[in-house]
Amino acid sequence: MPERPRTKDEVMAKVKELGVRFIRLQLTDILGITKNVDIPVSQLGKALDGQIMFDGSSIEGFVRIEESDMLLRPDPSTFVVYPWLESGATATARLICDVYNPDGTPFEGDPRNCLRRQVEAAKAMGFTFNVGPEPEFYLFERDAEGKPTTRPTDKASYFDLAPLDQGEETRRDIVVALEKMGFEIEASHHEVGPGQHEIDFKYADAITTADNIATFRFVVRTIAIQHGLHASFMPKPVYGIPGNGMHLHMSLFRGNENAFYDPSTPNQLSDVAMHFLAGLLHHAPAVTAICNPLVNSYKRLVPGYEAPVHIAWSEQNRSPLVRIPARRGLSTRLEFRSPDPSCNPYLALAVTLAAGLDGIRKQMEPPAPVHRNIYRMTDEERRELGIRPLPGSLGQALDALREDEVIQEALGPHIYAHFLEAKEVEWEIYRSQVHQWELDQYLGVF
Repeated sequence: MPERPRTKDEVMAKVKELGVRFIRLQLTDILGITKNVDIPVSQLGKALDGQIMFDGSSIEGFVRIEESDMLLRPDPSTFVVYPWLESGATATARLICDVYNPDGTPFEGDPRNCLRRQVEAAKAMGFTFNVGPEPEFYLFERDAEGKPTTRPTDKASYFDLAPLDQGEETRRDIVVALEKMGFEIEASHHEVGPGQHEIDFKYADAITTADNIATFRFVVRTIAIQHGLHASFMPKPVYGIPGNGMHLHMSLFRGNENAFYDPSTPNQLSDVAMHFLAGLLHHAPAVTAICNPLVNSYKRLVPGYEAPVHIAWSEQNRSPLVRIPARRGLSTRLEFRSPDPSCNPYLALAVTLAAGLDGIRKQMEPPAPVHRNIYRMTDEERRELGIRPLPGSLGQALDALREDEVIQEALGPHIYAHFLEAKEVEWEIYRSQVHQWELDQYLGVF
């Protein structure tokens, strides 16, 4: 990965060297939507000194209109030039910002700051939290007016290649753009669904990974538009085909050593790993509200499409919520399989880390691993093994969140209250709507 600037002076030098004309100051709202404000390069020094203010009342879940002034503080290490706007009069770079109050204190409703609090909590316990995501997305055609459809670009399936994979060129251009922006791409391929793709990039510390997920979604959508397509990270855009997941591969490090690895145990997993796993399983219902935040998320979390629907773990099969990949040593990790790419990456990583750290603090022990196919078990068999279901709807997930003080504390009172309020409205609107399926099913019968 190219060396990133670390100071104001290094950013200013890069801007001059690369002929950048505009800077996009980027932030993420509570619902995970990326926002930005463009400034000419003449204002960059002021921005890097944390003197750019914006109206926080216009950002979802930030502040009330009577307390709207907020400050943006760019993180110099996030400076990168957009490859499709890298020269000429429109040469544009990006800086991701932290949000501060006018008095200079960190804004508690900033998702990036929320994640930083949990990263600092892990650091106080001697750990660094590393995460590697596996985001999936669909490429759909646009209609004659340029509006997105749900017509996939091809009928290919897992690991297919051209001519079956009609999105290969688009995916390749996405990879090229990401690499120019400093991503280390590990793999890219066609996924199971028609028009579905996955691009995996190297793990990093939690804040860098969350920044990368937000950047990834923006780049994928931008390059898709250039190809006349629509890229969708919607968890379940089409009935009957696989949904979009974003498995998270997680590990804790102590310095250069993987704290999840212990060669002296039968499965080579350390006590730290087992306690972290137990905490993640214990808090999974509430975590689901953050990692699967849409009404539509729960159309993906159903049996039959490899997405997990039960709270269990295994080293051997992919039906449980958490899988332990076979590699050990520095590569020892947990694969958390329920999150989807519609989530706010900062909040998702914050609550998963908080859950795991709670397990370590309280020395929780996980249940026995489940190596059978959970989908094929009867309800009675699952009950006998103590296997709980994940929430089956956004409403159930919000109920779990209301009961979990650890996850509420991880979010902080501001984010918790505003997130819950927004999602309660979303759930109530959905719950009270009459949908086409109901009309097709009942109108002519009753």
